[in-house]
Amino acid sequence: MSQTLRGIEDTLKRILEHQELSLEDLKTVIQGLEQSFTMLSQKWNLEILYTLFLKSTVGFSGLKKILGVNSRTLSDKLKSLKQYGYITRKVETGPPLRVEYSLTTKGKNTILLALPLLYYSAV
Repeated sequence: MSQTLRGIEDTLKRILEHQELSLEDLKTVIQGLEQSFTMLSQKWNLEILYTLFLKSTVGFSGLKKILGVNSRTLSDKLKSLKQYGYITRKVETGPPLRVEYSLTTKGKNTILLALPLLYYSAV
């Protein structure tokens, strides 16, 4: 874990040195992360994202079964994650109507960045 933290610290230092990112710019970027942290800290959101990360594409009923969450809550969380660009929603018409969810690049990157945080909090 300490190696991961050093890597993150080294990356931040390189960004500040080579990309001429001022402390004011960094402050703005960090403030922009607040929305992501708020979204991810809400119940079920990380579980949904990790399920989609591991399964690639999952339908509504599949997510409901895997997570054990009620339909109303799952629907609300999926709408919110889609609105913020973490997931995509694909509707396949025809009998039966099928809705599938998958991660966007933003969603995948968020999960990959959150893994060290989850690991560190479990140690």
